[in-house]
This record gives sequence, structure tokens and C-alpha cells, in this order.
Amino acid sequence: MPPAHPVSASVHVCTPTRREKPTVCARSRSTDRAHTVPMRPNSVVHAAALDLDHKPVPARQIVDGAPTTALEVLTELNGIEVGVWEMSTGGMRDLEADEVFVVLSGSARVEFADGSRALELGPGDVARIEAGAKTVWTVTETLRKVYVTG
Repeated sequence: MPPAHPVSASVHVCTPTRREKPTVCARSRSTDRAHTVPMRPNSVVHAAALDLDHKPVPARQIVDGAPTTALEVLTELNGIEVGVWEMSTGGMRDLEADEVFVVLSGSARVEFADGSRALELGPGDVARIEAGAKTVWTVTETLRKVYVTG
């Protein structure tokens, strides 16, 4: 497991999984590392303004362009993870976790290998994706979302 590297007093660079607490570092399939911003009770984080550290999408997942992703785990509540995820323009394949998310900015199309209707995403959209879904994300304007997964 890579060590956390201090970036500021409240931010550490690490690689959280979607099931571990934000202070634990381990590999993530979406990014090589993510910032961890511990949220305490009765606090606020401005998700749209977070400075995210993008990493290239692994070559085996790329469908189009040279997309990058970033992940910021905000908190964990009773096994439920809340965070911010962002993808730059391009296309990538993914195997999904069970999640609900709200799009903050950008636009994308998510297509499903099982033939489910594609999702057209833009600011303000709330979506749910089922665990195990094989998807292709095509981002036409850098997409940022706040996700909840468990």
C-alpha cells in the first residue's frame, strides 16, 4: 500500500477503495490515487471547487481519446462512501459499483453492454447505476459528480 503524502493540513494523497474509510489507502480501479478530504460532522465541502488530481485512464479501458479521471473520497458513513469523481473528455469502459450520483458539471453519455437505455447526463441529473454493469462513458465536457456507494 502506498503511503499517504501530505498536500496540505487537511488533504492527503492516497488511493482509497470505495469500501474503506477515507483515511485508509489502497488501490482504486478508477484512479491511481485520490485526495482524501475528511469530513467531520456538521461540516461542508464545496464539491464543485475541489482541486482534483487527474491520472490517465488505463489503456485497456480507453475507447476514445486520452481521458483522465480523479477521485476525492469525502466521507464514509456506516459502510456508505461519499465522494467526488471527475472524468475529462474521451471515452472509457468501466465495470460499475452500485451507486447513486448527482452531476455537478459537464456532459456525458453512459452506454450499457446489456442493452439498457443509455443515460444522457448533464448538470443537476441524478442517476443510479447497478453494481456489475459494464458501461462505456463518453464525456463531451469534463464531467464532475458527487457519488454515494456502498
